[in-house]
Amino acid sequence: MYAFTARASTAVTQAAAYADTVHPRVPCAALHRTKVSSPSSIGRVRVPSCSLRLSCGPIKAMSKTDSLSVPHSASQSSASGNKQALISVSDKKDLAFLGNGLSDLGYTIVSTGGTASALESAGVSVTKVDQLTHFPEMLDGRVKTLHPNIFGGILARRDQKHHMEALNKHGIGTIDVVVVNLYPFYDKVTSAGGIEFEDGIENIDIGGFSLLRAAAKNHKDVLVVVDPQDYPVLIEFLKGDGDDQEFRTRLASKAFQHSSSYDSAISEWLSSDKFPPSLTVPLERKSTLRYGENPHQNSAFYVDKRLAEVNAGGIATAIQHHGKAMSYNNYLDADAAWNCVSEFKNPTCVIVKHTNPCGVASRDDILEAYRLAVKADPVSAFGGIVAFNVEIDEALAKEIREFRSPTDGETRMFYEIVVAPKYTEKGLEILCGKSKTLRILEASKNEKGKLSLRQVGGGWLAQDSDDLTSQDIQFKVVSEKVPQESELHDAEFAWLCVKHVKSNAIVIVKNNCMLGMGSGQPNRLESLRIALKKAGDEVKGAALASDAFFPFAWNDTVEEACESGVSVIAEPGGSIRDGDAVDCCNKYGVSLLFTNVRHFRH
Repeated sequence: MYAFTARASTAVTQAAAYADTVHPRVPCAALHRTKVSSPSSIGRVRVPSCSLRLSCGPIKAMSKTDSLSVPHSASQSSASGNKQALISVSDKKDLAFLGNGLSDLGYTIVSTGGTASALESAGVSVTKVDQLTHFPEMLDGRVKTLHPNIFGGILARRDQKHHMEALNKHGIGTIDVVVVNLYPFYDKVTSAGGIEFEDGIENIDIGGFSLLRAAAKNHKDVLVVVDPQDYPVLIEFLKGDGDDQEFRTRLASKAFQHSSSYDSAISEWLSSDKFPPSLTVPLERKSTLRYGENPHQNSAFYVDKRLAEVNAGGIATAIQHHGKAMSYNNYLDADAAWNCVSEFKNPTCVIVKHTNPCGVASRDDILEAYRLAVKADPVSAFGGIVAFNVEIDEALAKEIREFRSPTDGETRMFYEIVVAPKYTEKGLEILCGKSKTLRILEASKNEKGKLSLRQVGGGWLAQDSDDLTSQDIQFKVVSEKVPQESELHDAEFAWLCVKHVKSNAIVIVKNNCMLGMGSGQPNRLESLRIALKKAGDEVKGAALASDAFFPFAWNDTVEEACESGVSVIAEPGGSIRDGDAVDCCNKYGVSLLFTNVRHFRH
């Protein structure tokens, strides 16, 4: 688990090393509900002292495959010869294995409260913390390890004579191993039904947090472990006869990652400011990827572990039922397709290529919607991502599997990814048979009100997500011609589509089906011409939507659109030349609607 922290007026520097792994395919026959990708072993990350930090995720331990590898040689030592290990954990998984393993190696186990009881129940001899501090736990357990007899034994540098003399003077023994994981704050505050504020406060760890950081700071002499998955490698390390400072440093890094994300969850829970002066985003690595946008770029995929993202949907939490491991570009395209299709209430199919929708259609019959979405641009659709906002059943799965390209009537349509909210058992079985490599994702809809983050060189941009739908705005008629009801519906449909097309964006729609779109051009006129070419003769009587206002009308975008035969144009308005657009539409008998909402998508 990692996190990045962005501070106001501070440059952000990112440093990360990723392993390049090949992910196994998910067997179709089993039809298991597996996660989108598989994590791999954690690598070491060196981070300079700056405002962007890589740190461990909130509370939860790393996954099995994120455990640390065992170095070839290792050592353990204690200046006094009396080896001590302090264990205080909320997650008691494999605790007996750890306790017995350390005891067998000659360690005295020091422990607290419930951890001590669990160890004793497993037959492990335990020294209670209060036997070292000579002070009982107090304040309902808030104070038990916060004592010089504990922290002195952890923080003393073994290579500093005066440190060791101080320990001897005060009768303090060294503590060579610290195993801590923290109160389950994240799990508690995200649990179903919520949590009372006071209960949340009581689940903020203080003593364990301090132990963890102290041991991580002095990792040259003290081994610190936060993840039960690392217990076996810890034991193997202690059995060795050498030393490996890199192994110690990696454990320390993992501990600081753990504590950083823990703090970020607490800060987010307490904050009421959507755009606080300082923002930390905990990220959990889900997988390393074969490469990024291009083969020479290393890459990894992280899940956002902010509290605001819990059960909030999105492609990051999708379940992959089948196919090859997701790639960097797969995630981008699947996200674009899923976000677009989720906008529509009626049964809808969206096909995306390079993050732009090239086909969109809504029909009561989802099979017809699928065929129309492909027909909009079959060349672009081939090798794209197809998304549906309804369950994929046997009939739809067969259509996806067997449908032939409209370009030649023979070639079966090929897709990289299919995304839907759910699948019937038979529908999933049929889709799995289409291709061994076809990625089949089951996703939940993104919740509204999310914070959108985007990186620029040296910083991050944060904004509200663009959640507005056609029902949230008014389409104001500013032309002499008032659109018919069907034309208004097409304008609303086009407006939803253009929201997901890269600027300068033009979309042409008829009968709830996208006929053509132009995107990403330096000027809006070129985008219009691309959209008109794709729409062909069907443009007559169609609706056109623009993501932003038209700065020019005569002999420009508006007039060319009117001359093409469109019946209605929807645009935000707001140009100082809006009057020209109105006059032009009046001349050609075209309805003009102002939305007063812009949809730039850079």
